[in-house]
Amino acid sequence: MLGVSILKLIVMDRNLMRNLSRVFNDFFPLAGLNAKLANCLLALLMVMSGCSKPTDSGIAPSEPRLAEAGLAELAPNVKDPSAPVPSALDFDSLLESRLSQDVASEGWIQLFDGQSLFGWETKGNANFRVEGGVLVVDQGEPCLLCSTMPWGNYELVVEFKASEKTNSGVFLHTGFDPKDVETECYEVNIAADDHPFPTGGIVKRKGVSERDEQKHGVWRTMQINLVAGQLRVEVDGKLACDYKDPSPLPSGKIGLQYNEGRIEFRKVMLRPIGLESLIDDDLTAWKQYPEMDARFSLNGDSELHVQGGSGQLETVNQYGDFLLLAQYKLPTPEMNSGIFFRCIPGDKMMGYECQVSNESQEGNPWLPADCGTGGIFRRQDARVIAGESGEWATVVLNVHGESMAAWVNGIQVSDWKDQREEDENPRRGRRVKPGTVIIQGHDPETDALFRQFKMLEF
Repeated sequence: MLGVSILKLIVMDRNLMRNLSRVFNDFFPLAGLNAKLANCLLALLMVMSGCSKPTDSGIAPSEPRLAEAGLAELAPNVKDPSAPVPSALDFDSLLESRLSQDVASEGWIQLFDGQSLFGWETKGNANFRVEGGVLVVDQGEPCLLCSTMPWGNYELVVEFKASEKTNSGVFLHTGFDPKDVETECYEVNIAADDHPFPTGGIVKRKGVSERDEQKHGVWRTMQINLVAGQLRVEVDGKLACDYKDPSPLPSGKIGLQYNEGRIEFRKVMLRPIGLESLIDDDLTAWKQYPEMDARFSLNGDSELHVQGGSGQLETVNQYGDFLLLAQYKLPTPEMNSGIFFRCIPGDKMMGYECQVSNESQEGNPWLPADCGTGGIFRRQDARVIAGESGEWATVVLNVHGESMAAWVNGIQVSDWKDQREEDENPRRGRRVKPGTVIIQGHDPETDALFRQFKMLEF
């Protein structure tokens, strides 16, 4: 069924790398299968169907919708293609899960979108899957399902349901396969009363403050606060453990463990802690370029107003691995701006670009017209347009090493790893060394607002 559907897509339009990439990112997110499998299938199908002549941009003139190509039945996040295929993405529900601006502007994002395993990966062999909006695992070898991006200081909220025989946990500052949880990560346990570290305890570091009767088969809430090695865990609103690491660990992934028994997760939300604003009354953290057409000024509400033609506002400092939070407002769908990062200092927008654009094709939010806010321009389109014209929206960008990911209004829209050859210029190749951050003035019609532009280096 999958091969037939993709072949139909190829026949309709043979140059669909971007659409197919989006499908495979959702369909095979685990164990690094997406890029390898997509490349192999694409090569085979291109040979079978012949090659069409691309435009000068390398993109064919038209790209049909996936639904029109018969791909609406494709389900995301199936690690084993021979396993039963769950229901397809519920696009409406995904958009409805966007966070309100009051919540999103505080930095809250959803690590689990309730629809797919986009933004997660594993190197193990357990049957992590999504059923009815819930992340479930109940068979396989002990392993972790990890966030693709690392995180530093944060507040984490996890809703979980455990069976009587469940032994699971939430791993913090971890890699895929920690050998010693006492020194390599923090394991907040989910386990029965008779375990040395029952639910809420930090395995091999500190037990629970008070043993509480475990509740099985019901939804429970774990709230975790981790800042510079100070780890506080509450379960159902009650303090379970408060621990200070004498040797705080560096940032790392968040891992959901399968060890024994069935475990379900229906909410995994995170708020980064410690970001600092780069916007003050005098824009002291920024360098302006009066010779360029764009104009940058603060209005009466201390919002950064970007107007005019092409130009840039560039940070004085350079940033390598970082978190960024910004609110933006664009008055029309056609309006365009961008947040450039790891730029060559003093050069004109020579960096990676986190796109800022709410424009979609024919009003369909699943088909960005110009990469879409949170997409990495010319590298990976946003999987959905999550911002709306005339309304404030919040983008959170996480950049670490060769990996980068973005969330808009709490929904993850991109997850890209730069595997090109290393180069000083990010337009030509991979740049991991620090560079400046630039807010873009795009064209004479630019009329964009930014506020709460905050950053934190890892």
